[in-house]
Amino acid sequence: MTSSRLIGLSVHLFTASGAALGLIALFLAADGRFAPMFAWLGAALVVDAVDGTLARHFRVTETAPFIDGVALDLVVDFLNYVVTPLVALWRSGLLDPALAAPVCAAVCACSALYFADRRMKTADYWFRGFPSLWNIVVFYLLVLRPPAAASLTLVLVTAAFMFVPVAFVHPLRVQRLRLVTLVVTGVWGAAAIAAVAQDLAAASFFVKAALVVTGGYFLALPLFREGGAIAKGEDDG
Repeated sequence: MTSSRLIGLSVHLFTASGAALGLIALFLAADGRFAPMFAWLGAALVVDAVDGTLARHFRVTETAPFIDGVALDLVVDFLNYVVTPLVALWRSGLLDPALAAPVCAAVCACSALYFADRRMKTADYWFRGFPSLWNIVVFYLLVLRPPAAASLTLVLVTAAFMFVPVAFVHPLRVQRLRLVTLVVTGVWGAAAIAAVAQDLAAASFFVKAALVVTGGYFLALPLFREGGAIAKGEDDG
């Protein structure tokens, strides 16, 4: 085995380690231990943030082409962004107990369709429709703890937006206001870490305010996208 192939396989293994981290988070979600669950999901998010850069730098499509890095990344993301947070939502008490399981199952099925949609990304690297970041949605619900009816409404509306051609920002790849977005992402990350350290719902007012303000920035950013907030996918021009 050549050194370049070994490096390519190591990068794929690094990506796959996100699934191991996600499985630990899934165990914690099932046990109702949501703060440590998000700590492990945060570690998986770090892996997801850097593995693409490593893959491009070490040219894994050439050095280890028998592993489909795109498929691997989608498998890991579906566990960490959809399955694990939905288990947490089911166990959290945020939804009416009679509705929690069917709602989570429906959201999971809809998210599977979204992950398979070839129009998921636009040519300028925005997401087309809500990008199934249920880890973020559930995180906000666990920090803010709205009433069950409000939680249900938010989940259903967000799920519907997976199939609405509205742009959602990719905070690391979108060029529009990129420097500002990176700074806001850093502030959001610091606030999220503080919220996890303070056990989510017990987080201070300032931490919650920072999360709300930075979240509002990400939701408003598509209004400043060149061409507008309506996002066409690769197959619909």
